[in-house]
Amino acid sequence: MTIDNYANHIATLTRTYTDALQYVANQGVQLGGVLVHSGAEHHYYGDDRGVAFQAFGHLLHWIPVNRPNQFVYFRSGEKPIYFQIVPSDFWYEQDIDVQPDWEETLTIVRLSSLDELLGQLTLHSVADVAYIGGHADIAASLGIDKALINPKKLLAYLDFSRAVKTGYELKQLRAANHLALLGHAAAKACFLQGGSEYEIHMAFLQATQNLEDECPYTNIVALNEKAAILHYQFKRKTNTDKGQVLLIDAGCRVKAYGSDITRTSVSDNVHPVFSSLVSAMETLELALVDEVEPGKTYQSLHASTLTRIARVLIDHNICAGEAEDLVELNIPQLFMPHGVGHLLGVQVHDVGGHQSDTDGAILPPPENSPALRNTRVMEADMVFTVEPGLYFIPLILEAERGSDRGKLINWNTVDELYPCGGIRIEDNIRVTSDGAENLTRQFE
Repeated sequence: MTIDNYANHIATLTRTYTDALQYVANQGVQLGGVLVHSGAEHHYYGDDRGVAFQAFGHLLHWIPVNRPNQFVYFRSGEKPIYFQIVPSDFWYEQDIDVQPDWEETLTIVRLSSLDELLGQLTLHSVADVAYIGGHADIAASLGIDKALINPKKLLAYLDFSRAVKTGYELKQLRAANHLALLGHAAAKACFLQGGSEYEIHMAFLQATQNLEDECPYTNIVALNEKAAILHYQFKRKTNTDKGQVLLIDAGCRVKAYGSDITRTSVSDNVHPVFSSLVSAMETLELALVDEVEPGKTYQSLHASTLTRIARVLIDHNICAGEAEDLVELNIPQLFMPHGVGHLLGVQVHDVGGHQSDTDGAILPPPENSPALRNTRVMEADMVFTVEPGLYFIPLILEAERGSDRGKLINWNTVDELYPCGGIRIEDNIRVTSDGAENLTRQFE
């Protein structure tokens, strides 16, 4: 049984960083330690208003503090140090609540400025320390050698390793799924009562007790035809026609770990073919989850998705022909132009999805699906999303109306379904030793 406490997570992370330093040493890069930076605050151009801050994922991997200028200092064989910079400030709240399990596993040094950090680092050797983060100027000011700022081999090792989760990380991801589902239930109820996109969005936030900036990504709340815009970003405040379709892609964050869940709901008076499509996509998504197992490639899951989409299109008289022929002609991609999912963790689209090894070799997505974000081999305790979709996107489909592929499309039905937008069903999945754990459905 995997221990799910923070101390065990830090012990695992310590081993990973120790192994990473040994790995890059074998590649000819001698490093004694690593300084991980959360990042610095940015302001809008010509303004004194700060851009919503998001800490660097590798810092959050150590400690769930989403604040600027936080640092973790790691050296092999030594207890990791958390340099907690808390500015003396009466304009903004700066205090950070220190959790007991942090104090048990990390040495915490509280400082009030970067200048104080420089003083601390003079007590430790930085001549052989790598900096990972987004601010080369800050690294240089701390005395880090330019050649050791974001070393590619070190980052590749750490990025690749992050896909496999500790028990502590899985605990947070389960909690983030549980919380988000409360929001999805409230959002669906608001939709069925005739709520606008804005009202549905606010219902999600209220049910989860979240501020918008606390969400792991900007909620996608799309009614009707807007559901065909994959990353639809607006929240219309009126709903004069009463929505027939709601596509909501929204998650929650717990201790830096984010869920990413999409549901598609319909009203009683939606087009009957579209209603049937939603049911078919629900079944399709669960069937894909059943295919997950260690040793399988994520590309094979995506290929299975395209074949299953082809069958749904044929079964609903949207396309004619055999599924194999539609797949050969890349017709399913006209209705699902994105990949079937991505890695998930402290970042929603987590790092290392196209890496094939710790050395940083890249395995690109297949030519027929360039938007696929994950090409990894499935491993136990790896976490990713499974999110098949089926959309009626005029920008894509209209280009095929007079083509050879277009001859296999039932345009009368497509025209009728354009106002419905599209469908996406998304769950968060952990690979187990012999299959999959659906981190989302276990709470429904």
